[in-house]
Amino acid sequence: MIKAIALDDEPLALEILQSLCDTIEYIQLEKTFTKSDEAFKYLKKYPVDLLFLDINMPSISGLDFYKKLPHKTMVIFTTAYSEFAVEGFTLSATDYLLKPISLSRFQQATEKAYSQWKLQNQNIEQQYLFIRADYSLIKILFSDILFIEGLDDYLKIHIQNQKTVVARMTLKAILQKLPETEFVRVHRSFIIPVSKVSKIRNKIIFIDQTEIPISASYEEAFFALLDGK
Repeated sequence: MIKAIALDDEPLALEILQSLCDTIEYIQLEKTFTKSDEAFKYLKKYPVDLLFLDINMPSISGLDFYKKLPHKTMVIFTTAYSEFAVEGFTLSATDYLLKPISLSRFQQATEKAYSQWKLQNQNIEQQYLFIRADYSLIKILFSDILFIEGLDDYLKIHIQNQKTVVARMTLKAILQKLPETEFVRVHRSFIIPVSKVSKIRNKIIFIDQTEIPISASYEEAFFALLDGK
């Protein structure tokens, strides 16, 4: 979900932007502002992914406001004056919307923002998770996990060159926290990372010195993931 705010000195323009955002399922317009100083304070404290920004405002131009931002943020400029378009794009704007804004043109601009947002988030995909165990939060890198073993309501996370972590958690719950392109359940008691598989023989997976069975109910999903690699 793209987190966004909007800044425009005209309340009616903000109402229109709100109604347009309500039609886009992947954009959450968190706040709207008519005053640039209030918007700037908010952005310093709560960085967002996308800014809808009017260019022609009385206290500061949208172009100057954007140049002052402390965080890198996608911007879609909005204005009634087409002559600002060229300068807007020199600031690497995602898009430029001329008022009055049509729904189709708004959808086109937000689709560009969504593509840009997805690309950025692929590049910074989280590479670890925190597990509560031994009265602590333990950071575990995905790349260090050999396999995960389920024991009723407990897990044993077997980690390369490290002590096994035992946590009160189900296999179903931890699977939701793992990258689905890398980790797969192969048995009611085991989740494995595909990259750690050294060989497969007679429906037995070999990881390090451990042999892990593939059960019939998980076999299809496991081999489908392997075929996709």
